[in-house]
Formats: sequence, structure tokens, C-alpha cells
Amino acid sequence: MKAFLLAAGMGTRLRPLTDDIPKCLVPVKGTPLLAIWLNLFKMHGVTDVLINTHHLAPKVEGFIADDTTGLNITISYERRLLGSAGTVLANREFVADQRCFIIAYADNLTNVDLGRMVEFHLGHKGVLTMGLFRTNRPRECGIAELGKDGLIGSFVEKPAEPRSDLANAGIYVASEEIFDHIPGKDPVDFGFDVLPGLVGRMYGYEIKEYLLDIGTLENYAKANREWPGL
Repeated sequence: MKAFLLAAGMGTRLRPLTDDIPKCLVPVKGTPLLAIWLNLFKMHGVTDVLINTHHLAPKVEGFIADDTTGLNITISYERRLLGSAGTVLANREFVADQRCFIIAYADNLTNVDLGRMVEFHLGHKGVLTMGLFRTNRPRECGIAELGKDGLIGSFVEKPAEPRSDLANAGIYVASEEIFDHIPGKDPVDFGFDVLPGLVGRMYGYEIKEYLLDIGTLENYAKANREWPGL
């Protein structure tokens, strides 16, 4: 099993913390976020991970050089940010031999059961399975409506008039067919450029485990108070 871990963001909402530390290396209860992700992947059978880098890339590379999980890790440095879907498209060969693969945003803190999510995806045969969570701030998220058997009937990024409280968690399981739906533009974003076009061909998987976007100082403080661990 292979996974993309999108970790190249600037972390502007976490400044000044991210002036000197890449967002993916900020510690949660003493453990860098990237270490949490790598251990989560290992727990659920992932063997190969591609991590994209940009801001303070040498520090991420140094951390990975000392990694002890035994995962096969590939670094993809982006001199210019390609966008979430752009990174996946540019590294298509990384998953050329895969029936399906995981895509995750590194600024999420979670202990989600990735194995169960993969099983759900394989059982529903969609182009993509989107991890979802319940939010009380739907205007700030990508919002999905679920139909029969979890099929996503609508998806809008940051809607002015949300039609549900099910928000995109930034964790996907995708089949190879996803590459037919990523437009050849630069940069290209999943939320705005890809997911709306997959309505009726992707499924939603509601994450019941812990999940928090630590992209703000408020949420980062919250994570350090309440993170239950893997």
C-alpha cells in the first residue's frame, strides 16, 4: 500500500511557530506531526510514502533521514507549489502499480483507522473515497451531501449556503482512475478543481476517530491539550 502525504504548505496561520519549523514538524505532546503520520501509516499496512516539501525543506529531509519506521519514503521537493492535486499528478508513476492509494494532508492530526477506510473504498468501487467529519463551521470547509450507500451527491468548497455539516477531512483513498479527472493546469487543487467533478462517482466515509486540523494556533493549542495518541 502506498500513500501521498502532502506536507509542503507554508503554515502561515501557525506563525511565528512556523517561521523556523516546517508545519509538518510541529510537535504535538512532544512528537512531531510527521512522526505521528508515519507511525499511523505503518500501523495500517502502508509500506511506501511520498512526501512533498517546499517550506524549510532541508529540515524535513533531515528528519526523514533519521526515521526509524522502516517505511520506504520518497521526497518530492517543489520549488514552486503545485497544489494538492498537482503534486499527485506530477508523481503519478509512484502509484503506477497500485489498485488504490491514500492521499492525506499532513496538517491534520488523526488516529483514523486507514485500513477500514481502504476496505470501504474497495467495497464501493468509486473513483475516490473522501474522509468526512462533522463541523460546526461549514462555510469554512468543503461540504459534501451523502446519498444512498454513501455516494456523494454534491460537493462545494467553502459554500455560502452549506447544505450539510459533513466536511472534507483531507484524507482520501483513490483509484488509478483519479488521474483522468485531474485537469492539466498549474497549480491544481483537489477541493476546487477535482472533487466537484467527481460528484456521483465518489463516496463519503465518515471518520469517527479523533481528527483535528492543527493549521491555526488555536487548534494547535487544543491538540496539545486533548490528543489521545495512536
